[in-house]
Amino acid sequence: MSAFVGKYAEELIKNAKYIATPGKGILAADESTGTIGKRLSSINVDNIEANRQALRELLFTSPNALTYLSGVILFEETLYQKTTDGKPFVEVLQENNVVPGIKVDKGTVELAGIKGETTTQGFDSLGARCAQYYKEGARFAKWRAVLKIGPTEPSELSIQQNAQGLARYAIICQENGLVPIVEPEILTDGNHDIKKCAAATETVLAAVYRALNDHHVLLEGTLLKPNMVTPGSDSPKVAAEVIAEYTVTALRRTVPPAVPGIVFLSGGQSEEEATVNLNAMNKLEVLKPWTLSFSFGRALQQSTLKTWGGKIENVGKAQGIFDKVQS
Repeated sequence: MSAFVGKYAEELIKNAKYIATPGKGILAADESTGTIGKRLSSINVDNIEANRQALRELLFTSPNALTYLSGVILFEETLYQKTTDGKPFVEVLQENNVVPGIKVDKGTVELAGIKGETTTQGFDSLGARCAQYYKEGARFAKWRAVLKIGPTEPSELSIQQNAQGLARYAIICQENGLVPIVEPEILTDGNHDIKKCAAATETVLAAVYRALNDHHVLLEGTLLKPNMVTPGSDSPKVAAEVIAEYTVTALRRTVPPAVPGIVFLSGGQSEEEATVNLNAMNKLEVLKPWTLSFSFGRALQQSTLKTWGGKIENVGKAQGIFDKVQS
């Protein structure tokens, strides 16, 4: 299958490879206004733009944290925000060799005729938006598809709809110079065991990569952001080594070696859990043709948020916590 060879092809490959630099990862700071509002509410801080800007500035100007990052995913509002000194956040990131990225999807909606399964929206003017984001300094994008495990889920319709959606998004991004992060997230909700999660993950990823090939997506200019293979949230926990083995096996069976990097979502895990599981994967002595790293949001920010508490006098201490979590 012929892959995308437009004017951005070489740049896409270069940027994807850089973002997948071993030892570095991605900070997901692309929470929607509603989601970040819940985080701010948890520390009794009002959800207004000034407070959202203050939190993002705290993260992006932490003295050492950016050393461990190759990319940061921004929400559209944040792409245009500046520090209190008037420097655009995009410039702050670029000066620290961190690639700015942008969330481009518009959330999920229920699939008609199926209860509880969703597809992702956001295709309206996606090409024009990607072109504008590129002009503003973004060099990669993120689009999240959400699937669930149940007695008959994920259904074939859900799998195909979300795989096709991810592929369509990916090629539109590449046509406009943005490296697409492909994110098919299988939720942890439920009491299923790890084997069921592994089977669902393999089925979904196989469908996603078939769709990407059918849409002529340049795999060398993409990244994958999958869930880790774990038991359902209502099931007994298993050791990190077990999670590592099931996850890496699922990836080895489905993800082509042309993909430069896999950046895991934390999927509601704690900072410690997500990090321990990722370390266990990297320690596995099997062939892994892609870099395995992180694209954590809440897992990297939780402790920092609590320490900050919306108070300017706590910024230094909170940045110290953020630096420590990153390292």
